[in-house]
Amino acid sequence: MKLYVDSLYASPYAMSVFVALREKSLAFEMLTVDLEAGRNHETGFAKTSLTHRVPTLVDGQFALSESSAIDEYLDEAYPQIRIYPAELKARSRARQIQAWLRSDLMPIRDERPTHVIFFRPSAKALSDGARAATRLLVEAADELLPRGSEHLFGNWSIADTDLALMLYRLIANGDAVPARMEQYARSQWARPSVQQWAQLQRPDP
Repeated sequence: MKLYVDSLYASPYAMSVFVALREKSLAFEMLTVDLEAGRNHETGFAKTSLTHRVPTLVDGQFALSESSAIDEYLDEAYPQIRIYPAELKARSRARQIQAWLRSDLMPIRDERPTHVIFFRPSAKALSDGARAATRLLVEAADELLPRGSEHLFGNWSIADTDLALMLYRLIANGDAVPARMEQYARSQWARPSVQQWAQLQRPDP
């Protein structure tokens, strides 16, 4: 398999698929695409990736983009180690969480991009919109995470990594997050598969 990711190793979506592959102990080659230079629109990559986006996974003759679609494909194609809950409703909830994190909370994503984790924090205070998005994120995470549990669904799932990363954008920048949510996010961040991504050597943007 081949996994195309951004050349800065900063995409939260590339990270999600990287973690999924590591958790499943699947062998893959990681290739980078310089998004800042527009290399994702050049013919070679454009022929591989339908959406011209990273991550894109190539498994034999099959190429797939969009991270949650890739995560779901990997779980069905290689079911020996699961990254989604086995129970239908829990699995559906995990997919809901992933879809929500990718389609909402834009003020947090704009004002606390993953650069604040992997490169340097932002000196700008959160806007009113970002503070409102933070409240929504924290309230939802607090409701989703059972008391006394390390994970959303009893055992770890890829939704834990995605949710923790959204929280970690704030934590890494020094923004206030309730202690329970900070503990959860830091615990998820310490997971070996996540740390393998976090410790990649990155060029200075």
